[in-house]
Amino acid sequence: MSPNYFVTGGAGFIGSNYVSRLLDRGEKVTVYDNLSRAGAPLNLKWLTETYGEKAFKLVVGDVRDAVKLSIAAREADVILHLAGQVAVTTSVVKPREDFDINALGTFNMLEAARLNKRDPIFLYSSANKVYGGMDDVAVVENATRWAYRDLPFGASETQPLDFRSPYGCSKGAGDQYVRDYSRMYGLRSVVLRQSCIYGPRQFGVEDQGWVAWFVIAAVMGRPITIYGDGKQIRDLLHVYDLGDAYDLAIQHIEKVKGDVFNLGGGPENTMSIWAEFGPRLEKLLGKPVAVAYGDWRPGDQKVFVSDIRKAGKILGWKPKYDVDKGVKQLFDWVSANKKIFFRQMT
Repeated sequence: MSPNYFVTGGAGFIGSNYVSRLLDRGEKVTVYDNLSRAGAPLNLKWLTETYGEKAFKLVVGDVRDAVKLSIAAREADVILHLAGQVAVTTSVVKPREDFDINALGTFNMLEAARLNKRDPIFLYSSANKVYGGMDDVAVVENATRWAYRDLPFGASETQPLDFRSPYGCSKGAGDQYVRDYSRMYGLRSVVLRQSCIYGPRQFGVEDQGWVAWFVIAAVMGRPITIYGDGKQIRDLLHVYDLGDAYDLAIQHIEKVKGDVFNLGGGPENTMSIWAEFGPRLEKLLGKPVAVAYGDWRPGDQKVFVSDIRKAGKILGWKPKYDVDKGVKQLFDWVSANKKIFFRQMT
């Protein structure tokens, strides 16, 4: 019998891409989303137009509503908890709201899963921010990038947790709750610490989703501000590769339940946020892109690169999209949808 998938944040960037994958396979899907983010109604419209209104079930709800969430998830066999407050800067301004959505919302989802009689699989979308600033890790400065001095494969899952910023604390609290619900209650859960996910259907803004935001701003002629020196390094992971990892975690759940994995592009898919990304974007655009510079933002890491060898060894997973291929795909998607972005920005 085909499992029932329950996806919180299913109209978001990652959620809509994974829901699309599930619907392509003919799976039963419930999307649970409060549709608060600007791109969510657009992604929902795309899913409906592509697959039909009856292809999936939509529940418009908030993860802070424990009762509604529990009722909606009663028949779930696989839960992907993707909903959340996603910006460090927003968490600094609104720490209580950030806590309520990310920490309490995750707790609500865990309780719904624990009380579910179907023994659901539970995947949690965590973040590299749980590792904090990694101030004790030596970095070196090169011409166009910062780099780890002593971590050639990147930061592994054994890197000490050091929550920084309200966002880091709220995601980290959810991260640890998910792990402990596996130990205490036998929940078949997996924590996936994700790093810099990008791809089509990402309605990035300045505070979150920098790859998409830079592409959107450049295509639409909007001002771009680089916070810091632009040499900050990130490992970029295409959303389709992330979907592969979700599938593998579900497929191998009996082997990986209770475990945690770093999911990023790894050392082979790194890029500094402007010193290296900027020239690529200008080449795609066919003209220079003017930028302004601002102070470093709280909690920003000079370097974050995921060590993804554990996911490779245990799940048999590795990224397939290199950054140039993936960024061009995103650029083409934004360019083809300029009318949508124009309406959003006016």
